[in-house]
Amino acid sequence: MTLSGKAAIAGIGATEFSKDSGRSELRLAAEAVRAALDDAGLRSSDVDGLVSFTMDGNAEIAVARELGIPELTFFSRVHYGGGAAAATVQQAAMAVATGVAEVVVAYRAFNERSGHRFGQVSSAAAGQVNSSGVDNAFHYPMGLATPAATVAMVARRYLHSYGASTEDFGRVAVLDRKHAATNPAAWFHGKPITLAEHQASRWIAEPLRLLDCCQESDGGVALVITSAARARDLRHPPAMIAAAAQGSGPDQYIMTSYYRDELAGLPEMGVVARQLWAQAGAGPSDMDVAVLYDHFTPYVLMQLEELGFCGRGEAPGFVASGALELDGSLPLNPHGGQLGEAYIHGMNGIAEGVRQIRGTSCNQVPSVSHVLVTAGTGVPTSGLVLAQS
Repeated sequence: MTLSGKAAIAGIGATEFSKDSGRSELRLAAEAVRAALDDAGLRSSDVDGLVSFTMDGNAEIAVARELGIPELTFFSRVHYGGGAAAATVQQAAMAVATGVAEVVVAYRAFNERSGHRFGQVSSAAAGQVNSSGVDNAFHYPMGLATPAATVAMVARRYLHSYGASTEDFGRVAVLDRKHAATNPAAWFHGKPITLAEHQASRWIAEPLRLLDCCQESDGGVALVITSAARARDLRHPPAMIAAAAQGSGPDQYIMTSYYRDELAGLPEMGVVARQLWAQAGAGPSDMDVAVLYDHFTPYVLMQLEELGFCGRGEAPGFVASGALELDGSLPLNPHGGQLGEAYIHGMNGIAEGVRQIRGTSCNQVPSVSHVLVTAGTGVPTSGLVLAQS
């Protein structure tokens, strides 16, 4: 049995992306789900499944009450922060493919800038009475108490191992901001940056500068998943789920796994990649667009290598070649990514993948038949291949 081709994303919806939404996270979730259902041409009464992140503060039953969803036969949560993004779609697709539910909505909504900010030190993370608290308790007392601080260690190892420079990180940020500058929905619409501006931005945790780190955003995104057959009869051309996978690597920790023999890699993304290519019956050369999770620029380089677009240590040259431009061989994050559009834990990247399949993106790549989308890295992660019907 295979999941490939059994389900599709039939609707996408989002709130505006801001730094102060002025309303509750539950309202953001309800607005995003409503927009996604309207986009698909469906009603709340059609929904019988909801799936989100363990980190989302909006309970499924609360979202159902707000929208008038009468009954739920399926509800699920996925752990590991941004690593859950594509996995929410995988969970929904499995429910649809097995007949557990007919219409499932995946959602993520938060006030991550005006409310609790993930990028700041949280002493509670090391004080949890669970295994995650134990893991964090090893490095928090050493001052490694933010995502940027932990990622800085693997970023430094990458530079050391492959002779790369921080300019190689900066080219990813410049490209994302270039694409965001022409995306009216992006927070950084009309605000491209230069490599010199990247290099002049302040240190957050060496070798990471401010412009290597994704923004903090308020907002919500929702996706409607249903069967391939039903999706074909709805309002827009469906984005078929050709492949969906999760992955965790050896000696997995959070953000940086300190005890691996190879520190300058992301083996969990390799686990995802092998499943995606097998399920989709396609490979890196078949991808027309890549929407890669870009919370920190070094992890984009490492993803390119793990996914097979280039060899170990070759990503800096691959990026510098222009391959990731809109007219290149692998256009990257046409919406601007989390560095340029918004940080909604990767769900806005999935929505961009759907737009590319539909042919409706503000930065549309010609003749798109396959889009690769990845979720958060440095953590157990997930990915999708979306395809034309």
